[in-house]
Amino acid sequence: MDGVIILDKPQDFTSFDVVAVMRRICGQKKIGHTGTLDPMATGVLPLLLGKATRAAPLLEDTDKEYEAGFRLGCSTDTQDSTGKVLAESDVPVTREQLEAVLPAFRGEILQLPPMYSAVQVNGQRLYTLARQGIEVERQARPVTIYRLELNDYNEQTRSGRLTVCCSKGTYIRTICADLGERLGAYGVMTSLRRTAAAGFRLSDAVTLEQARALSEQGELERHVLPVEYLFRSRPALKVSPAQAQRFRNGGGLSLDRTSITPGERKEGAVFRVLSPKGEFLGLGAVNGEKGELTVLRLFCTGE
Repeated sequence: MDGVIILDKPQDFTSFDVVAVMRRICGQKKIGHTGTLDPMATGVLPLLLGKATRAAPLLEDTDKEYEAGFRLGCSTDTQDSTGKVLAESDVPVTREQLEAVLPAFRGEILQLPPMYSAVQVNGQRLYTLARQGIEVERQARPVTIYRLELNDYNEQTRSGRLTVCCSKGTYIRTICADLGERLGAYGVMTSLRRTAAAGFRLSDAVTLEQARALSEQGELERHVLPVEYLFRSRPALKVSPAQAQRFRNGGGLSLDRTSITPGERKEGAVFRVLSPKGEFLGLGAVNGEKGELTVLRLFCTGE
C-alpha cells in the first residue's frame, strides 16, 4: 500500500509503538509518521505508507489543534500529571480569574522548552539530562497560539479543559504550567488529545482496533488516502504525454512550454505534476535560472 492513513493514537503508546503495530497489520515494513505524540497523548497521527514515506522531508510545518485537561494546585518535573510532584498550593482560583489571564497566552509568545522534551542543548536531548537530575539553561523560543479557549472549569477541583490551536513546537503542558504560575497556584496537564494535524482531523482517523478489523476484512486500503492528498494545497499542473515521460525520467520541463504563468514563476514555487490522465507523477519546483520546472520528488507508479 502506498499513501496516508490517519490513526487515532491510543494512550500509553509511543508513535513508534503505533508504527510497529501498523507494520504487522498492513504487512509491510515501510511505514513512517509525520510527527511524534507523547505516550500520554491521544489523537491524530498521520502515517505514511510505502512510497508516501518519501514525502516526509517535503511536508510543511502545519498548525495543530489540541484538547488539554489541566489541574491547578500542583507542579511536577514533567509539567504533567505523570511527573514527580515538586510543589503544591491550595490557592483558590475562580473561572473569572482564569479567563482573565488567558489573553496573555494568545498570539506570538515566548515559551521556555521543558526539561522533559526532545529539544537538544549542546548535542544532548533535554529529557536525557532531566532523567539524570540535571537541569540546564534553555533559551525561550517563539511560538504562536492562534486560539486558546477555556472549555470548562470546576472551581472546587481546580480542573478543566482547554482548546489550543497553535504553531509547531508548542508545548501544551508548558501552557498549563505557565497558566498556573501566572495565577500563583501552579498547574499541570492531565490529558492531551490532538484533534487536528497536517490538515487532518479526528473525523479522518481510525483506531488501531478498527485498522486491525478492516485489514482482516480486506477493507483497510479503502481508508488509505493517495500520496497526492498530502500536497493538495499545491497548485496542479497537467502536462503533455511527452512532458510526462520526461518528468518520469527525471528531466526538467521548460516553463515556457507549460501553463504556468509568469506571475506563478516564483523561485522555488512547488507544483503537483499530473499526467494527461490525471495521474500524480510528483512534485516540481520552479528554477528561474534554468527556466525549468525541475523534479523535486517523484511518486509515480513504476518509478
